[in-house]
Amino acid sequence: MTLVKTKIGRRSFIRTSALAGGGMMVGFSWLASCKMTPEEVNSLPKEWFEINGFLKIGDNGMVTIMSPNPEIGQNVKTAMPMIVADELDVDWKNVIVEQAPLNLDVFQRQLAGGSQSIRAGWEGLRMAGATARKMLKQAAAKAWEVPESEITTSNGTLYHKASNKSAGYGEMASAAVGVTSPNDPPENIEVPEEVELKDIKDFTIIGTDRLNVDGPKIVTGKPLFGIDVQEEGMLTAMIIHPPAFGQTYKSMDAESVKSMPGIVDVFPVEVYPEGVEKQWSDGGGIAELVAVVGESTWQCMQAKKALKVEWESPSDLESTASYEEDLEKLIEAPVEAPARSDGDFNKAIKGAAKVIERTYSAPFLAHNTMEPMNFFANVTADKAEVKGPIQTPEFLEKTLSSVLGLPIDKIDVGMTRMGGGFGRRLYGHFGVEAAVISKKVQAPIKLVYTREDDMTQGTYRPAYKVRFKAGLDKDNNLIAWSVKGVGTNDDLVFEDRFPAGAVDNYLAEKTSLQTKITTGAWRAPRSNFMAGAEQSFMDEVAELAGKDPIEFRLELFDRAIKDPVGPPEKNDYDPERYAGVLKLAKEKSNWGNTNDGKARGVSAYYCHNSYVAQVLDLTMDGNKPMVDKVVCAVDCGIVINPISAKNQIEGGIIDGIGHATYSQMTFEDGVPQQQNFDSYHLIRNSEAPKQIESYFVDNGIDPTGLGEPSLPPVIGALANAMYKATGKRVYNQPFILEKEIVG
Repeated sequence: MTLVKTKIGRRSFIRTSALAGGGMMVGFSWLASCKMTPEEVNSLPKEWFEINGFLKIGDNGMVTIMSPNPEIGQNVKTAMPMIVADELDVDWKNVIVEQAPLNLDVFQRQLAGGSQSIRAGWEGLRMAGATARKMLKQAAAKAWEVPESEITTSNGTLYHKASNKSAGYGEMASAAVGVTSPNDPPENIEVPEEVELKDIKDFTIIGTDRLNVDGPKIVTGKPLFGIDVQEEGMLTAMIIHPPAFGQTYKSMDAESVKSMPGIVDVFPVEVYPEGVEKQWSDGGGIAELVAVVGESTWQCMQAKKALKVEWESPSDLESTASYEEDLEKLIEAPVEAPARSDGDFNKAIKGAAKVIERTYSAPFLAHNTMEPMNFFANVTADKAEVKGPIQTPEFLEKTLSSVLGLPIDKIDVGMTRMGGGFGRRLYGHFGVEAAVISKKVQAPIKLVYTREDDMTQGTYRPAYKVRFKAGLDKDNNLIAWSVKGVGTNDDLVFEDRFPAGAVDNYLAEKTSLQTKITTGAWRAPRSNFMAGAEQSFMDEVAELAGKDPIEFRLELFDRAIKDPVGPPEKNDYDPERYAGVLKLAKEKSNWGNTNDGKARGVSAYYCHNSYVAQVLDLTMDGNKPMVDKVVCAVDCGIVINPISAKNQIEGGIIDGIGHATYSQMTFEDGVPQQQNFDSYHLIRNSEAPKQIESYFVDNGIDPTGLGEPSLPPVIGALANAMYKATGKRVYNQPFILEKEIVG
């Protein structure tokens, strides 16, 4: 049993009130209830303590959670109420969750990103459930005139064994917040100073498989997604953007298409006029484009095809060949100062008995969400209603306020379920475009992108290049390691991650290349490339040392555990948890004891607060890897919903294998060369792994991230297995297109 305080000092995490129709409502602070020391809590700004989440218990016993976070397929809409329900001790079938509207005065951290929703909400959700349960017990004790300590709960019912009395939560919900009858004034019922959280062993819902609460609506086609939005009088809008990055609008012959069937208007749009205060989430939104508004998507698409628009190029346009050349120059050039330096790398590498150096690269990638980019907007002179699939609604609201010249309280942002995001919907320029178009035509509109619109106006995964160098002593011990990385608009290297802390002489350097091609977060930013490159190089060093790749990694983890280089707190990973997943993967894959003709590769990586190790088996079909099996060991702390956790792991593994093997975005004079799935190869069903096994470390640690951590390391496991199968290393993604293979 764990005791947690519902307030520290004068600041409360919990507030309660009565529901108008009967029942109780518990508000709790998502941010402030995260694990912090009293000193940390008291140092937070006062406004961060606004109550920002609600648990409601109706007089019918139904429990409702208002979920402030957007649902992007990470199943947060199911997992969050599971946590509350377990602490509340209510029957799962009586728990529902509602999507909260954007309300910056009430809610905090209303975004989906970084695999952090459960981690951030864990303690607050438990506290809310435990507080409501304790107050219900207090109400029952008072009503039955018995000690609270004699009240027990089970599945949403209160019991007093000695008197044989019982009552459902709904019967006591109003009393728990001081309402004894509709005609009596409410009594002053205080929130308890502290509440008891369950022991982990007593969980009955957490750790059990629960189906997605939206599942029935998804499979039966009920309206959930932004693309499903239909409003009275709504028109359809589509956009035409510059064909090349770096171009701007010049002119068009709009009159030639305005008479086409169903077309309402065609006009240039200045999305971000001069003086607008843009948010980080506006990313690389195009400042000026052309809008086509009509009665249907098909009519707008026909007008787009017929419309002739002239664009101009105020400066040189970029191509893949030019930025690859620039990345190579930067990887060779000295940097101003290292991001981290332990020992004396240069001295150690000169004295090393064996030295190895390798360079790895990866191209731009598109997100390609399954649900097309879309957004609804209805902007009038004095207010704006917008809704759609957006990961960062609060930042969209701020940009709209600046673009439309409306105060925040006149802008209503609704969140629909998202048909995929992977970071693409962090950047809300498409919501801004919808609002600007609606304002111009003075009508409600739904903006819809074609696949080509999205793939050629992306906020792509940056292109990267990284170079590793390592030195061994005469006894094949790793004595020096350096990493130098460069990315387009991104600096790539995590200087405090493994093997930092495990090598006496360590050097990390990073820099970036600025380009006109827009880039942004893509599933597991930076890790999505760095893990694969690092884990490939790790295998090469192990081979140079004549050591088994798993044992080589375990040696380094052991060094970081027993004799870390530099202050242990400087390293952003826990070497014991790192070693734990690797040992589990070794055991479950029967490493070293198989003889089935498959080539095997291993990897281990830490990101988004979780640890993942994988062993991958494959066979080659010509130069194409066919993955037979992936054994995946994960330490993400307590697993809330195992079936959902496995889904996320499997999705990340398939996504990682697919993009590393087949996908890339290239450019010629600023024009994206891949514009749809006929030229951009996403992994097909027949190319997915035949089998994925997932195992979790059972350590009782508070839960951490899971949406992203399984993707990065599988690229390293794949590359290492391909080497075992072919005897040749791959260094450049996509692997399927690698022409020059260095052995």
